[in-house]
Amino acid sequence: MKLKLASGLAVEESPINGKGCFATTHFGRWRKIAPYAGEKISNAEAKRRAGRRILRICGIDHRWSLDGSRGGNGTHYINHSCTPNAFTRTLYGQLIFFALKDICPGEEITIDYGHTLHPDSKRCRCGAASCRGTINKIGGA
Repeated sequence: MKLKLASGLAVEESPINGKGCFATTHFGRWRKIAPYAGEKISNAEAKRRAGRRILRICGIDHRWSLDGSRGGNGTHYINHSCTPNAFTRTLYGQLIFFALKDICPGEEITIDYGHTLHPDSKRCRCGAASCRGTINKIGGA
């Protein structure tokens, strides 16, 4: 089954981790990139699935999450970076990616995951000079 990618996105090998999500068009600062797509599941189900080796689950609110590994649109390949070029907002029950700064074609789209279902020990591989060393923000970080 072929993945239906959101417009303006491509999935390619990433220098950060495995595959990544790359821009195929220019995304101006504050411009909408795409919504996160996937199976809508309860947060209890998200915690149950959290034992997977590769986790593609994003929280929407205190009750619901989306599992991008089922019905994703390529945004589930957006990797973490401690110096991201994008961010997310939840609007009307949808998790939407926006450009934090201008993103040029060929540039990998990244966000700061903040707090996830990953264990706090999960190492960050973003390579940024200011890398905090972990995917999750720990303590007051």
